Amino acid sequence: MATTELNQAQTAAKGLKTDLKSLKNGLKEKAGNLKQAKAKRSGEKERDNGGLKLLIGIVSSRDAEKLTELCNSSCAALSYEADAKGTASSSVLDYLGLGETEKKLVLSLLPAGAEEATLRAIRDGMSLHLVGKGICFTVPLSGASTIVANALQRSAAEAEKNGGKKVKTNREYSLIVTAMQKGFTEEAMEAARQAGAAGGTVLTAATLGDKKAEQLIGVTLQKETDLLLILAKNEGKDSITEAILKKVGLKTDGGGVVFTLPVDNIVGIGGVRETQNTDDEAGENADE
Repeated sequence: MATTELNQAQTAAKGLKTDLKSLKNGLKEKAGNLKQAKAKRSGEKERDNGGLKLLIGIVSSRDAEKLTELCNSSCAALSYEADAKGTASSSVLDYLGLGETEKKLVLSLLPAGAEEATLRAIRDGMSLHLVGKGICFTVPLSGASTIVANALQRSAAEAEKNGGKKVKTNREYSLIVTAMQKGFTEEAMEAARQAGAAGGTVLTAATLGDKKAEQLIGVTLQKETDLLLILAKNEGKDSITEAILKKVGLKTDGGGVVFTLPVDNIVGIGGVRETQNTDDEAGENADE
């Protein structure tokens, strides 16, 4: 009798062990499936949000509306504008449209698939190579509101059907952004010029909710702030940022913070990026 009960107990234990192993494998498989599903959703979201570019335009007040119209002629673009002022003082800087005049800073979210068509429309429709016309350039985005991204990319699909395509990125330039206490932009720009910068654009801004950052950094940031935007070639970026920080950095009265953004493509700075499509077309004509 005891032997029979022992055998039954051993059999039950083996069955329980088998059930536990099956349960463990089932949970492991379910966890793997959930992980794959999460990765897939994350990838889809990243693709949705990563298919946008930010076009930054610094133009005269009268040309801001025209710029947004040209953006919307190629695709659906979500645009914002802000008042700005140029800092240039030489004829070369005036040629670039960054002189000491009132400007508009235009920020346009647009689908990457419509970038080439948009840049071409701006190049042909605004003649940014002329004196005082300004400059436009695109920077990459790592994310955006999903609703906005999906809506704008639907317009990109139409642009691609009509021959549009993503333009190659040639990151020879960077955008240097300096946030500093109001009244120090001239000092910052002078330091940048001595380090090789051409000119810049100034925006009036304000700091928001910086108490925690101030505690970590160990400084008090002023409420009223000036933003200085400088477009510079990558090889000169470090020397310019170092010069600005030395002159108006956090350890100075200017209390400046500097960061940089990569620039993909440019229209209106001596045709640096405008020659790409022209060269391609010339090659096609030569083959014919």
